[in-house]
Formats: sequence, structure tokens, C-alpha cells
Amino acid sequence: MIGRVLSAWRRRQWRAEPAALARFEGLKPIKVVTGGTSGIGLAIAVEFARLGDHVLIVGRDEARLASACATIKAAASPGSFIDGLACDVTAQDATARIDAALVDAAGYCDLLVNSAGIGAAGAFANTTPDQLEQLTTLNVTALTRLCRHYLPDMLLRGRGGILNVASLGGYVPGPYQATYYASKSYVLSLTEALAHECAGQGVRIAVMAPGPVRTAFHARMAGANALYLRLLPTSSAAHIARTAVRGYRLGLRVILPGLVAPLFMLPLKLLPHRLTVPLVARLLAPRRWLRDKR
Repeated sequence: MIGRVLSAWRRRQWRAEPAALARFEGLKPIKVVTGGTSGIGLAIAVEFARLGDHVLIVGRDEARLASACATIKAAASPGSFIDGLACDVTAQDATARIDAALVDAAGYCDLLVNSAGIGAAGAFANTTPDQLEQLTTLNVTALTRLCRHYLPDMLLRGRGGILNVASLGGYVPGPYQATYYASKSYVLSLTEALAHECAGQGVRIAVMAPGPVRTAFHARMAGANALYLRLLPTSSAAHIARTAVRGYRLGLRVILPGLVAPLFMLPLKLLPHRLTVPLVARLLAPRRWLRDKR
């Protein structure tokens, strides 16, 4: 009873268009997870599959894609559809290729999980133009393009949603990871704005902002020596995924999983940047830089 009331409230402004909805009849709802071959993306895909949902993961590396699909299938409930698509989401034809994979699976994108992302550690002036281009294209442009592509059909159906992966770092400027922190600030802002625009139309739009997570992400961006990884507690990707999926299903707009994010989010939002930015700089600076300053 309560579930029906909540569902009706979430769709209070939605009006069905039977002729337009007919093209989705007989198709299965599929969770599309970008960056689903490792880390948080893989853990989220595993969690949805465990709950019995159909999952399509998207990643660039075919070998890692096959391994990830095997991991997800091992955890999936009976009857779950699990598949992978080798695709670079920054490519201009990425949405067309994902659409084609959904057609082949006789499904549609019910939930878009934007987990694909990269970081860049070190002084901004030392970051190469190619690194900056790759980061902003993946973390900002591709995410925005995917949201815009799949959101209209979700609004038409009056159900489905978007779960974007940001970071606690999106709440504060991050010296020595400046572009990464700025990109996650964009993700937070965009997601909360879209959630407001779509309120009452049946579509859930949420953003997850975790603190440090035990994945290979930090090593890949050459930031594994930063002080914050030594001082702050880290969470497992599996724990982050469980919290994210639970928060999404509850209808939360901002999900703060782990130990650090709930504790630090409010001070980061309320304290002036003049106080927080120098502290964050000390936490993010490469340890070699800290030794040089001493």
C-alpha cells in the first residue's frame, strides 16, 4: 500500500502517452553501467544483478569486460540478463552503439549509471593538455551527453532513472587534483538540478558522492601517495555500491556512502574556501612536495 502511494506521488505530474509508450512493450528494462569493468561501477553492476535486475556494462577493454561479466554473472540472481559492450563512451557514436546493444538484448535503458571517470593528480600547470582533454571529455562531456540522450525516454515512460557517480571532492576546490575535483563539482550541480526539473514525473535522478574508496583509481591517476589516503578511512567498493543502490531505491537525490562523506560534507559546504582549500591542498599534495616544503 505504502509503495503504491509513493509510486503515485513520484509520478504525480506524469501523463501517459499510449501511442508513444507502445514502442517499449515487450522490452525488458536494463541497467546500463558505464565504467562497469572495475571499481565502483563493477560493484554497482554486481549489486543490481544480485537483486535480479538486467545489466549491461560498458567498458573499453574487451578482456576486462569479459572478466567483469563473469564476476557479475556469478553473483546474479537466476533469470538476470548480463552483457557487456566494448565501447569508449567519449566517442561520438557511443550512444548509438549502446542503443544497438540494447536493441540486440530486446531491452531499453531503464537506469543509466554514469560511473566511468578518470582523475589527474599533480600541479595543474604540469598536467598535459591531452590529460586535461581526456578528463573533461569523460567526466563531464560524455556524462552530460548520455544523460541528455536517455532522459527523454525515461520521462516519456514515467519511470527509470539516472545515478551519477561524483565525489566528496565535488564540494570543495582540490589543489593538486584541481580538474578532477572541478569535474565532480559539475556532476553534483548538474544532477541536483536535473532532479529538481524532473520531480513528480516518475524518474529518479541521484548522485553519489563517496569519500576515499579502496580501488585502483588513485594509483591510475598517480595519486596513491597523497596524504589523505594515509589519514582518512577508506571504504570498499562493495559497501559503496550497496549504499548507492539502497539510496537510489529510496529516492534520495544525494547519496553519501562510506565513513568520510557523511561526516565531512556539511563542513565542506559551510566553511569558507579560504579555510578548507589550504587543508585540502595538504591532503592532496604529492608526498614529495610535502618533503620539499619541509
